[in-house]
Amino acid sequence: MAGGFPSSQDEDLAELSDINVTPFIDVMLVLLIIFMVVAPLSTVDTRIELPASSARQQPRPDKPLYLSMNQDRSLQLGKQAVTLTELAARLDRDSGGRRDTPLFFQADRQARYEEVMAVMDALREAGYLSVGLVAREGD
Repeated sequence: MAGGFPSSQDEDLAELSDINVTPFIDVMLVLLIIFMVVAPLSTVDTRIELPASSARQQPRPDKPLYLSMNQDRSLQLGKQAVTLTELAARLDRDSGGRRDTPLFFQADRQARYEEVMAVMDALREAGYLSVGLVAREGD
């Protein structure tokens, strides 16, 4: 009888070398359940205010294009007003048809995220994938 108790009381008790892992498994399952319940709750209703960038200023290209979203949600390409529907045509005209032209997009801090994403989607659909987001320098 391997690992069992000796058959008679006169014999010395043999050491059991098997580890009882049942309590260990129970503790691990309880911890797993706790983490599964707590993890989704830690990200709900998180208010974020994006900080200023601390990245070093990069050298500016020769002729970059600047697209701005003003506080009233109007768009400007350079210093001229532009609508979202005519944005692709105006970008093609101002960049000479070169879709790899660097484009810097800056939006007012009060702009809603979905409005910024609508402009980013319009830029992607127009083929302008080299878009840099402009932020103020950190304090």
